[in-house]
Order: sequence, then C-alpha cells, then structure tokens
Amino acid sequence: MASLFVLVYPDDRLRIKAEPVLQFNAQLKQEIKDLFETMYEDHGVGLAATQVNIHKRMFVMDCSENKSTPLCFINPEIIYSEGEALSEEGCLSFPGVYANVSRTAKIRVKYLNELGEAQERAFENLESMCVQHEIDHLNGITFIDHLSNLKRVRLLKKLQKQQRQAL
Repeated sequence: MASLFVLVYPDDRLRIKAEPVLQFNAQLKQEIKDLFETMYEDHGVGLAATQVNIHKRMFVMDCSENKSTPLCFINPEIIYSEGEALSEEGCLSFPGVYANVSRTAKIRVKYLNELGEAQERAFENLESMCVQHEIDHLNGITFIDHLSNLKRVRLLKKLQKQQRQAL
C-alpha cells in the first residue's frame, strides 16, 4: 500500500466534482486500501478520494477510538435527514484549522461497499457529521463553505499564517 498525498487548500482540485464509480476492479481495491492507509497515517476519521486527487465518488471513514470500524462508501447518497447539530470540524485538507459547522443531526445513507454490494445505514453524532463532510468533498464543497464570510476569512488567514510558518 502507498500513503497518498492529501491536497491542501487552496488547491483547485478540491473543487472538482467526483464521478460515480462504475467498475469494481483491482485498481479500485488498491485505491480504497491507499485511502485507508492515508487516513490512518494522517490521524483522520474520514478521507474522500477527491482529497487525494482521485475524482471518484468514494470515501473511507473510521470514527472509532481504536481504528476498529473501517467503512468504505462508494457512490453514497443521503436518502433521509432529520434535525440539526453544531459540531467542531477539522479537515486533513485544512491542517490545524477547526470551526463549528451546522449539519443534519441524523441521516440515512445508501451506498455501495468495496465489493459493490448495496448498503443502507443510519448515522448520527460524529459519524453523521463525518459522512456529510466527506460527501461534500465529493461534490467539490469544503467545510469552510458552510461558514459565514467573516469566519471563513479568519480561518483562511490562520491557515495562510500556518503555511507561511511551515516554509
């Protein structure tokens, strides 16, 4: 397996809308393995293919404390949503930056697993937020797009400052 390079904002490739997965083959299987490895190595709880410059509608997620609940979502679609919740979010494409984001509290998602089998599952709390965050990535949307202009500007200034200090 190979750890992949995570695109960092303001990389324009983060805005590309992902295409549906049509073929379940060895290449897809390897890309999924690489997504998991990269997510775990970078200490994330979710990683969309878009974030590593693979523009396919898929993401991986593991919100467990001990990395024991890996989930792969291919061609995900939210089919039910209920309520609202405010939660602090971060993103591997915005290293070191966090903001409160309002999202749907409970969702039901249909998707295909890594074998191409149809799945349907309900999520709430952190898992619900993560699924929505990653589906946004597949649509070329980042979590800062959910913020007010003032909060977005502050967050981006902080990110730019961190990026300058890293050079």
